[in-house]
Amino acid sequence: MQTELSDQLGIEHAVFGFTPFPAVAAAISRAGGFGVLGAVRYTAPDDLRRDLDWLDAHTDGRPYGLDVVMPARKVEGVTEADVEAMIPEAHRRFVRDTLAAHGVPELPDGEAAGWRITGWMEQVARNQLDVAFDYPIRLLANALGSPPVDVVTRAHEQGVPVAALAGSARHARKHRDAGIDIVVAQGYEAGGHTGEIATMVLTPEVVEAVAPLPVLAAGGIGSGAQIAAALALGAQGVWLGSLWLTTTEAELHSPALTRKLLAAGSGDTVRSRALTGKPARQLRTAWTDAWDDPAGPGPLPMPLQGLLVAEAVSRIQKHEVEPLLGTPVGQIVGRMTDERRVQDVLDDLTRGFERAVDRINRIARRSGTS
Repeated sequence: MQTELSDQLGIEHAVFGFTPFPAVAAAISRAGGFGVLGAVRYTAPDDLRRDLDWLDAHTDGRPYGLDVVMPARKVEGVTEADVEAMIPEAHRRFVRDTLAAHGVPELPDGEAAGWRITGWMEQVARNQLDVAFDYPIRLLANALGSPPVDVVTRAHEQGVPVAALAGSARHARKHRDAGIDIVVAQGYEAGGHTGEIATMVLTPEVVEAVAPLPVLAAGGIGSGAQIAAALALGAQGVWLGSLWLTTTEAELHSPALTRKLLAAGSGDTVRSRALTGKPARQLRTAWTDAWDDPAGPGPLPMPLQGLLVAEAVSRIQKHEVEPLLGTPVGQIVGRMTDERRVQDVLDDLTRGFERAVDRINRIARRSGTS
């Protein structure tokens, strides 16, 4: 699965694997793909430095990258406390009532919420980059689109290409004009924040819109045949995230959540604002149903919703309250039916890709076109 882009980056397979888990990112790179570590949960620079040290020591010299969540526009003088103060009491009460209805225990004394939406704040992401550029990262990706111009310039000065996710051709053209090197066309099927356009439609639109920039296809891709389809649509690789959640290297620390992922079908996800305030595809649960119920107060805009539910999400995860327990994941979850090593996943993708290419070549020969 080699393309011009994979050759440029020195990887064997044009498979880019986004993951919040260093062990998964390292395994993807060692297996010939390109591991990309998600940085949004690293609010303390020393924590990111610790994990980049580990990643650097466990990739066998193979390339890897970092994904940040950074707004293109800076909001001056706004602190997390300022944002917290904007959350209505009615929404706080709704959270308390929903948790109480499902008997969700409190966190142990002294244990704070483990995950908060703070990576959206520009200074947090800049602190992450101050750490990251001390390491030999080979790609910087931004989940919120084009990062600020000075960040793109800084990356380029260090020889690091910059990728940005796009949900439409219009977004992709803005990335191109901002100096982005690689555009990730993320379709509606993807886990996490997505737009309205399906991958099969979006990919060729983005390829045409930003040519000759390389494009990665993302969303609903979990087999070698689907990778072949993405390349046939003009992509130079694929960006996979959900597929790694049920690998043995993943650090979900929740047997109940793993069971739910393995049992879920492709119709068991929902695009909901319950987690962050922006539409994000995730497992459908009693939690998402409660927030999407017209009788409720409805989610707040980003970043208010993420701050509002941070402790609640930690409590649900800590105590594995299954009716409420979920995670961002794409429609490809229906293919995630067993726990496998990252290497086995890559092997399956490459074998499936070869079979798909052989099948197309036989069709081409039969039609007399080759």
